[in-house]
Amino acid sequence: MAGSTLASPTASVPIAAVRARPFSPGREAWRRFRRHRLALASVVILALMVLMVVLGPLVWRVPINDIDFTARLSPPSWRHPFGTDDLGQDLLARMLYGGRISLAVGLAAMVVAICVGVLIGAIAGISRGSVDAGLMWLTDLFLSLPPLPVLLLVIYLFRDQLKDVFGPEVGVFILIVVVIGGFRWMPVARLVRAQFFSLREKEFVEAARALGASTSRQVARHILPNALGPVIVAGTIDVAAAIIAESTLSFLGLGFPPDIPTWGRLLYDAKDYLDFAPHWALFPGAAIFLAVLTINFIGDGLRDALDPRKVL
Repeated sequence: MAGSTLASPTASVPIAAVRARPFSPGREAWRRFRRHRLALASVVILALMVLMVVLGPLVWRVPINDIDFTARLSPPSWRHPFGTDDLGQDLLARMLYGGRISLAVGLAAMVVAICVGVLIGAIAGISRGSVDAGLMWLTDLFLSLPPLPVLLLVIYLFRDQLKDVFGPEVGVFILIVVVIGGFRWMPVARLVRAQFFSLREKEFVEAARALGASTSRQVARHILPNALGPVIVAGTIDVAAAIIAESTLSFLGLGFPPDIPTWGRLLYDAKDYLDFAPHWALFPGAAIFLAVLTINFIGDGLRDALDPRKVL
């Protein structure tokens, strides 16, 4: 038709169709984490270890206290894949049972350390004057204490009382978790305090303050969520440190009772048989090494993924 113009072939395409996919902080963090190959492999290995200690006793049904004197200190075989100890007890069954305790101690002690550290760090970071100075003095006081001697002293003083109240296994578990977590919160508190000092002067916090938001709302909705990235990384380090601390206490004979196998307790029992039964110490030592190594690699990956200044 005269005077008419043809429509552009792209004019009918809706604008929303060419709009970019919205940015997601979680998706971006996962993309960064996947680039860290060691961290990704460590997640798989640690997940397999957790599945083994959780589901393994359902498959390998050998009792942990089943004694067979005819198979004392047997090397690894089809009947006993990890060998046996000096009483003929199956080490694979004891490793699976002890893995639950060691990993549970690490996770529970991390939760205690993170909760206490975030609470004290947040109060110190949002406060000014004497409150901040007093909490940092308390933090420096705990940092100046030698951890291992104090751990040994506290366990020696309160172990029997907690055993009488909660039983031998639960009482020692509570004591070790509280003691290890109680000596791991100080770095978290300092980290959270530094994050609060930086974030409370940001524009979005100033805007919330100008709109009349209370101090607790500023902390819960604006400051604390933006400070959790470094705390998550510190939490992975605390899990590894707690597993090592529990293994150290068990190796010194101050952890769980002898009839409750943990990876550290198995190492302690194997120390006199290293010459002619090295498998007894090899497997629990390798489990501790692998668990701590994978957790540290996961922490490195989380640090790279949650660092906004790092470009991968």
